[in-house]
Amino acid sequence: MTQTTGRFFDEMARLLNDAAGVAQGVRREAETVMRTQVERFLRDMDLVKREEFEAVKDMAVAAREENERLSERLAVLEARLAAAAAGSGTLD
Repeated sequence: MTQTTGRFFDEMARLLNDAAGVAQGVRREAETVMRTQVERFLRDMDLVKREEFEAVKDMAVAAREENERLSERLAVLEARLAAAAAGSGTLD
C-alpha cells in the first residue's frame, strides 16, 4: 500500500507541476496578446510622444518670446514715426 500511495502522490505532483507550467504559458500568451492590443490601440489614437511634445512646447515658448520682442520693437518704431510725423506737421 505504501508503494501505491507513493506512486499516487508522485503522479499528482507531476500533474500539478504540468498544470503550473501550462498556466504560466497561458499567462505569457495573454500578456503578449494584451500588450499587442494596447500598442495597436495607442498607435491608432495617434498619440504624441513626450519628447516630441516637449520639443514643440519649447518651440512655442521661443516663438512667443520672439513675438513679444517684435511687438515691443514695432511699438518703438511706431512711436518714432508718430513723433516724426508730428514734428513735420504731416500725418500718414
